[in-house]
Amino acid sequence: MSKKETLELGGLSLTLETGRIAKQADGAIWLTYGDTTVLATVCANLEADTNFDFMPLTVDYREKMYSVGRIPGGFFKREGRPSEKETLSARLTDRPLRPLFPEGFNKEVQIMINVFSSDGERDPDVLGTIAASAALAISRIPFHGPVGSVRMGYLENEFIVNPTFKQLEESALDVVVSGTAESIMMVEGLCKLVDEETFLKAIAIAHEEIKRIVKAQLNLVAQAGIPKAVFVPKDGMPDLEAALKSSFDDKVRALCLMPEKQSRRAAMKEIVAQAVEKFSETYPDSEGFIKNWVGERFDKLVRERVVKEKVRLDGRGYADIRQITCEVDVLPRVHGSSLFTRGQTQALGAVTLGAKFDEQKIDAIEGVYFKPYILHYNFPPFSVGEVRKFLGQSRREVGHGNLAWRAIQPVIPAWDDFPYTIRVVSEVLESNGSSSMATVCAGCMSMMAAGIPLKAPVAGIAMGLIEEDGKVAILSDILGDEDHLGDMDFKVTGNADGITACQMDIKIAGISLDLMRTAIKQARQGIDHILGKMLEAIPEPRPDVSPYAPRISFFQVDPDKIGLIIGPGGKTIRDIIARSGAQIDIEDTGQICISGPSYEEVQKAIDILRGMTENPEVGTVYAGKVTKITDFGAFVEILPGREGLLHISEIEHHRVAKVSDHLQVGAPVDVKLVKITPEGKLDLSRKALLPRPEGMPEEQPRERRDRPERGGHDRDKHHKKPHHSKVEDKD
Repeated sequence: MSKKETLELGGLSLTLETGRIAKQADGAIWLTYGDTTVLATVCANLEADTNFDFMPLTVDYREKMYSVGRIPGGFFKREGRPSEKETLSARLTDRPLRPLFPEGFNKEVQIMINVFSSDGERDPDVLGTIAASAALAISRIPFHGPVGSVRMGYLENEFIVNPTFKQLEESALDVVVSGTAESIMMVEGLCKLVDEETFLKAIAIAHEEIKRIVKAQLNLVAQAGIPKAVFVPKDGMPDLEAALKSSFDDKVRALCLMPEKQSRRAAMKEIVAQAVEKFSETYPDSEGFIKNWVGERFDKLVRERVVKEKVRLDGRGYADIRQITCEVDVLPRVHGSSLFTRGQTQALGAVTLGAKFDEQKIDAIEGVYFKPYILHYNFPPFSVGEVRKFLGQSRREVGHGNLAWRAIQPVIPAWDDFPYTIRVVSEVLESNGSSSMATVCAGCMSMMAAGIPLKAPVAGIAMGLIEEDGKVAILSDILGDEDHLGDMDFKVTGNADGITACQMDIKIAGISLDLMRTAIKQARQGIDHILGKMLEAIPEPRPDVSPYAPRISFFQVDPDKIGLIIGPGGKTIRDIIARSGAQIDIEDTGQICISGPSYEEVQKAIDILRGMTENPEVGTVYAGKVTKITDFGAFVEILPGREGLLHISEIEHHRVAKVSDHLQVGAPVDVKLVKITPEGKLDLSRKALLPRPEGMPEEQPRERRDRPERGGHDRDKHHKKPHHSKVEDKD
């Protein structure tokens, strides 16, 4: 029997329904929000005996094109692999839900979120998190939820819950906040240099909305929820654990004094190998347990040392930043490049400038649009000294690249100020914590080196949190191991003017706003320090783009002449591109963007376009080309797409019997425009440019009768005997 729960959220009614759709899933929620419909289902292999040492949670988020009444593009005309947007939306659901499964719960869980209908006005990604949380809450799957999620905007000094796409275009905030009724679990979004207090106020308002969403889910659980499956963690091995602690605790403790990552990991592997060998007879098949014990014991000792002795794994204090070196122009033929190294994290930034046709086309349910600024993040296995198959871009790479994209986007110049498509690529060459923030720094420096007039450079830092024995430590510029063993990963980017992006994930039940405020304040100090190092390498954007970058100019024409430029089936514009070597992009407004490898190609295209669209002037001499020969003359193209008639009487000073004796189709010919008829037809003369034979009398001006349209002729009107001129004079 169907059960429903409804609440008002952001001015629309949100309804959670179960019991009518997808009833064979462990949990299913049919969510409606205005005209948007989302189905979230959860299934788990609770009975399977698994040996995973991690939580095998899978979240798939899909937006169906039929949800907005559109057919997918491409050859197959069906939805294919997840888009970047769908991957990012899946991560938005995964990250707040994953920490809320019981400790040691390593059963396979699959969450599937499908957007079946969309109003096209609001992003349904946060609805997927709400529906997935509700589906888990009503199911038998152990889960310490529910979770709520909202998107916050800030427009005209007002906070907006779940703003529309149109509102987000002008909004200073686009931040997704997820959490439980007690605390915040995840924050991710873009800020257009918003101050810290405004940012924190948005999170506080979001949390109040989250509490209402959680309450609605709990009401639905009271109506339709079923008892949770009993989860009993696997029994430990207390005897082996005691033996390990007695024999190897001092060696594990010594690892905490090794600041270098590779040496520390090699030593840890050696400890595991020694322990396995020592206890192989007494405790056979215990390698996995021993490996986990060494790792967990190391984590525990490091955490205790941090909060009690206030000394971090590499010897730094809480707010200390690792050594930083910054370089630019490391790749000679690239339009802009940089190398940012912070401790054992290193990112190579490379910028490529392109024309308008290089923009990335995005086909999403909110419509088709183009991105003139692109950032790609690559994380190869050698960056962490590993060997693994390279199977294309991972979800992690998509997420980290999007975070870095959002960090820099608010300081990108407007298209009118810098009409280039910008592609930034970050190659992570080494990684020991916060390679996404290194990408932000390397990306900014490479863009400045490329001559991109950024409004102001930005830097990024990753903040950590360790809460142990009632004590809390907030760490700046965390290491990879500190991220792994810590309770929070809070990335913040910006400059002295405010925050540009943020991403927070936690592994504990939640975090308070006061702790977030302290973390942001400490992050501000780190950002200022990192920016100072960046500005030592390149204090401001270069005044000019690289000599290897394309050259771009603009040309404005009457919109009515766009068809003339394009030609039938695009024939004319393809010919212009082939003749000039430049690329041409035409807007509906008549603005034409011309780009080429040098200004010569660009100017050649401009000259052709100007010739096509400018108005011919009487008395001007043109270098024309014969396009057609008739009995009464020849048609000559004097400008691209503009032809005139060179009458047989205007070819030579003497009488011409046959036009083809003097002119050939395709041959060049210089002509003078002598008249434009009221109908816009052009009368040309060749003989006006030829010297008059000696003794020949001056000709008297004469009027010719209207000629027929091109393609036909009238011998009686246009090819009369010599007395024709006397008749015209008499007329």
